[in-house]
Amino acid sequence: MRVLIIEDEIKTAKALSRIIGILEPDAQVIDCLQTVQSAIDFFNTNANVDVAFMDVQLADGLSFDIFKEVKISCPVIFCTAYDEYAIDGFKANGIDYILKPFTEESIKGALEKFRSLQNFFQSNQNKAQQIIQSFGNSGKQNFLVFHRNKYIAIALEKIAYFHIKNDVTLIHTFDDDEYVINQSLDAISEQLPQGKFYRLNRQYLISFEAIKEVEPFFSRKLLVHLKVRTEDELLINKNKTTEFLNWLDNR
Repeated sequence: MRVLIIEDEIKTAKALSRIIGILEPDAQVIDCLQTVQSAIDFFNTNANVDVAFMDVQLADGLSFDIFKEVKISCPVIFCTAYDEYAIDGFKANGIDYILKPFTEESIKGALEKFRSLQNFFQSNQNKAQQIIQSFGNSGKQNFLVFHRNKYIAIALEKIAYFHIKNDVTLIHTFDDDEYVINQSLDAISEQLPQGKFYRLNRQYLISFEAIKEVEPFFSRKLLVHLKVRTEDELLINKNKTTEFLNWLDNR
């Protein structure tokens, strides 16, 4: 379990880290951050966090400001001396809200809640995989994601494309919403109905239904335009143009 601590009081952060180590010997506290800005910088370059412990009032603002700047997919446990922020905490990926001074028992309860959610997610993923196998080539019709402290099933028909951003896999819907999904593009490709999606490159896996038009580009490449927004130009290299056009033609 990879744990991130965001706490501006060094003594408190060390105490929290010590308790986590006692309760979860296999846990790894990957960093202890003290400011809103350092947390924003961290999440812009790191996504591999299982759970985050956050104080609310940090040296340069409230921890809720972090969520305004970056997408945080991991569950959050808030540890603070102020109970008036509880509602805001549960709106911001919060799964528990612990008042200081915290105890080993209160941290234990929060970690047990996290483990329960984690086990629920893994159980549903396993069940979904069994359903996929039973239907053969019909493929997966929904993807389960954890978003804003809820588990949501995203229907395949609503997905325009999957893509990688800052080492994070994202689902992009036809409504231009995005959700973090804890799977690689290779793993997702194996679960999809045959022929409905195309692996454009290492970063993009696009739906046939999302394609608006395709035009020739320089050096015998193809430029793909989608019906929804993308952050990058979607180019097909010349060595894949024939394969891609055949895929379009055989739909």
